[in-house]
Amino acid sequence: MQIDLPTLWYLTCGTLLVGAAMTAWESWAQERRGRELAIWTGSYLVFALGCVVAVNRESLPGIAGSALTNLLMVLGYLAVLHGARRLDEPPPLRGPAALLAVLALAWTVAGAGHLTVFWHHVAAVPIALVCGLTAWTLLRSRALASLRSRPVAVAIFAVHTLFYLVRALVTPVLVAFHGSEVLPAVAKITMFEAVLFAMAMPMALLALVREEAQGSLLAAARTDHLTGLGNRHGFFAEAGRVLAGHGPDRPVTLLAFDLDHFKTINDRHGHAAGDRVLALFAEVVRAGAGPGAVLGRLGGEEFAALLPGHDIRAARRIGDGIARGFTETIARADVLGMPATVSIGAAEARTGRADLAHLLASADRALYRAKALGRNRVEIAEPGSIAAAA
Repeated sequence: MQIDLPTLWYLTCGTLLVGAAMTAWESWAQERRGRELAIWTGSYLVFALGCVVAVNRESLPGIAGSALTNLLMVLGYLAVLHGARRLDEPPPLRGPAALLAVLALAWTVAGAGHLTVFWHHVAAVPIALVCGLTAWTLLRSRALASLRSRPVAVAIFAVHTLFYLVRALVTPVLVAFHGSEVLPAVAKITMFEAVLFAMAMPMALLALVREEAQGSLLAAARTDHLTGLGNRHGFFAEAGRVLAGHGPDRPVTLLAFDLDHFKTINDRHGHAAGDRVLALFAEVVRAGAGPGAVLGRLGGEEFAALLPGHDIRAARRIGDGIARGFTETIARADVLGMPATVSIGAAEARTGRADLAHLLASADRALYRAKALGRNRVEIAEPGSIAAAA
């Protein structure tokens, strides 16, 4: 079955309108990325308008139809790029405006005398440029760094960029060898690719936004709202992941913390003061444990820190520093009008792949010993008390 070019243009237009409707619907449900989704919705509508103008460009005077089509398409691609760049931070609009102005000037100055060259060759260059920048933006985006759908989105824009580069560079060669008879075939191939891109682009961008939102919800579910540290579920998930990838020949230690006399603090000074003490302790642990540590509030006044790459001596130094820092911080903040201290148990997995539950149990036993010996101290788990799996 043969499909003529106007049919392909309208098919692309319809596909873009469906993508616009889906993206607009998603923008109403997305609080964080609503602005970016609205920009992409507008870009698809601009693309669709460009398709309608393209089909009817012969009815417009001179080169107006062809020039307007190209400008609308480039505007749509620039809007897609703008939305992609906004994922990290709002970008300036001077560059896109300058590109549109240069393109409009080129059409005005040379388009009338070289309509075929502009329509089939030159018009592809800014599209390839903007699509390539979009692929690069998605590849380098900090907000999308951990998303599984990012490579797919990058690949879609990269392939589209390559297609338009080939069209801009190869079509003149084909015309030189075979004459203008190849142009209708190039136009039809371009529109077939346009239909595929019009389907893939909205799906890829929606996948990025939805995966990011899902990740944010998962992170919130694993975070303690008071301290900003991982909650029990989040700590076990992250610490388990770190231990699973930790080499058996490298040390790993765990510190278990329990704030001393915390019930008395709550009863005497109120829960607001108790919450402030917990938040201050979290700040001290975050600063004292250092980069690479996995931190969590396991419940109430109980905290834990997994320290990959630290042996028991280093862990003890870190624990001592946290204990001193906590006491000094409470004194400076003058939250209680009295000292506040923390007891700490430390355990090291010496061989094999550490089992988190056994490591934490061993650190807890050392913590109870610190409590029994007078509190406000670090105690080390007894050697051989930590189970490890080969």
